[in-house]
Amino acid sequence: MATFFTHPLDLIKVHLQTHAGKKISIIHLTTDIVKKNGFLSLYNGLSASLCRQLTYSVIRFGIYDTAKLYMEKDSSLTSRIFVAFFAGSFGGFVGTPPDKVNVRMQNDVKLPPEKRFNYKHAFDGLWHVYQSEGFAKLFTGGGTASFRAGVMGVGQLTSYDQIKRVLLRTSYFEDDLVTHFTSSMGAAVIATTITQPLDVIKTRVMNAKPGEFRNILDVVLFTAKEGPLGFFKGYVPAFLRIGPHTIITFIFYERLRMYFGYIPEPKVK
Repeated sequence: MATFFTHPLDLIKVHLQTHAGKKISIIHLTTDIVKKNGFLSLYNGLSASLCRQLTYSVIRFGIYDTAKLYMEKDSSLTSRIFVAFFAGSFGGFVGTPPDKVNVRMQNDVKLPPEKRFNYKHAFDGLWHVYQSEGFAKLFTGGGTASFRAGVMGVGQLTSYDQIKRVLLRTSYFEDDLVTHFTSSMGAAVIATTITQPLDVIKTRVMNAKPGEFRNILDVVLFTAKEGPLGFFKGYVPAFLRIGPHTIITFIFYERLRMYFGYIPEPKVK
């Protein structure tokens, strides 16, 4: 559900990150994409984005929540950070192939027709990468994606947990929609800030043509030439995507938890 709402923002973020040269505004870029390719082009790569969520997000939430069942109620922040990083990293690695296809499908509309990948859907993209580039290429950028996903796990899962715990210790918040919204908004800000440099590097690695960069360090040095802000390209659309995505995800998650999963957490006295 969150992906359906935020996919166009993710597409704009990818375009900004892969754009080299003169600075371009979000409004101008969005208008240009819609004018040249139509409104539905903002949903290019949706199948790959959904496929990624069904691997990456399912795994990280599954590992984190299962681990919490075996941890003490008052488990330390450090232990939860470790679990969230591991859960995010593992999920990120498994989700690398659909993420790679997602980046390529989103970026296709800005390329000349003869240079486009023209994947029909996620599975078509995965099969084409496997056939033309080999199995190993499906996991190109997997190291960066895994590390970035681990940091995102900490930024979202642990931050959300910690902010929610702090709020519930006060007399102003209950385990309700207001608390869930506030906690997820705080988690979104933290997650966007600490993951954006890694996201820029990951996007450029995945979108690179064979031989364009020698290694990840080469990508880092190339980005560094644009100055410190080069590592934060696409920050605004990234936050506009991660913010609603995080809020919608946790609100749906909490509703499902309260009605179909765990019982509501008791008020901390």
